Amino acid sequence: MKCRHCHAELSLSLIDLGSAPPSNAYLSEETLHVPEKWFPLRVLVCEQCWLVQTEDFAQAHDLFDADYAYFSSFSSGWLAHAERYVAEMVDRFALNESSQVLEVAANDGYLLQYVRQRGIPCLGIEPTASTAAAARDKGIEVVEDFFGTKLARRLVAEGKSADLTAANNVLAHVPDINDFVAGFALLLKPQGVATFEFPHLLRLLEENQFDTIYHEHFSYLSLSAVQRVFAANGLAVFDVEKLSTHGGSLRVFAQRQDTGKHALGARVEELLAEEGRVGMLTAEYYADFQAKAEKVKDDLLAFLVEQKRAGKKVAAYGAAAKGNTLLNFAGIRPDLLRFVVDLNPAKQGKFLPGSRIPILPPAALSEYQPDFIIILPWNIAAEVNQQNEHVRQWGGSFVIAVPRLTVLN
Repeated sequence: MKCRHCHAELSLSLIDLGSAPPSNAYLSEETLHVPEKWFPLRVLVCEQCWLVQTEDFAQAHDLFDADYAYFSSFSSGWLAHAERYVAEMVDRFALNESSQVLEVAANDGYLLQYVRQRGIPCLGIEPTASTAAAARDKGIEVVEDFFGTKLARRLVAEGKSADLTAANNVLAHVPDINDFVAGFALLLKPQGVATFEFPHLLRLLEENQFDTIYHEHFSYLSLSAVQRVFAANGLAVFDVEKLSTHGGSLRVFAQRQDTGKHALGARVEELLAEEGRVGMLTAEYYADFQAKAEKVKDDLLAFLVEQKRAGKKVAAYGAAAKGNTLLNFAGIRPDLLRFVVDLNPAKQGKFLPGSRIPILPPAALSEYQPDFIIILPWNIAAEVNQQNEHVRQWGGSFVIAVPRLTVLN
């Protein structure tokens, strides 16, 4: 395989998680009776540009289909994050009713609803029909398509160049990262700004967040790699912020190379230096990640087997993609984990891909009263714990498996 950015041959392996179906390919009662598509899940490191990337097997159209079930608005913490973002960008870049804001991967309108509330013209770009429909229900105009240079040229021709573009948790999801980034250089007005948020590879590796690896994530991103990709495709990074979201993310600010006027901020050089100090531009840095992931798998399996032998009841919270990576890597099935609950009605009544664990409404926790509840989306563990204090009434405890097995109460 060649690097999807610089086309160098890839040989350095970061991790091999065996094989799994796409993490958002939830099963219905009907599809339980037909074979699932499983793909190898292996991640390689480019030693030329240091882009970390999933080995190519699954195609984007197979992963982001009409029944895509990830809806951003079911996390109150994420909604608050989006509302703060809009307030900060409006203030920093003096956006008003004469501005144009575009979001790529607008999902269910979780962010653009706050732009619209301020009377600022906005447009969402979202390829999945299910989430695009939810955004339209909020009164948001949506173009239902994958983003790249072709769509960017069309939007510019229609007079929809952007003062601000937002792209949250999508840069990692695109197979052709060069065409995707080049589209923003075309879409921005001369002094426009593009922001991108994505999980920081440094945090993923340092905190053993291997379960954020799944087929929908084609790339795993450091600022060092992102700066190279942007520079090769017409964008210049001028600022970066560290965020707590998704276990530790970056918000990168970029502008057109040819017309942008923002000075390079000190935080860019500081973070590039940090990535260099820890060794992210060396092969040795990536050497022991496989063993760390296997320890999490072994510890979780041992815990679940111990609870089964002790006659304890175990369920899970959050039918998240990261949970599917963990469960399929560990080979966990309903005999060890009875069910998972999720707030999203689009997931309820379905089954997790691969493990085929049933997904139930949150009320099932009170009915079944499990002794332990594994929080699969560990990045929102505090939110889940706070919203489900009633679990303590029957002596139940929450557990996370990543970065290490921990009983929370």
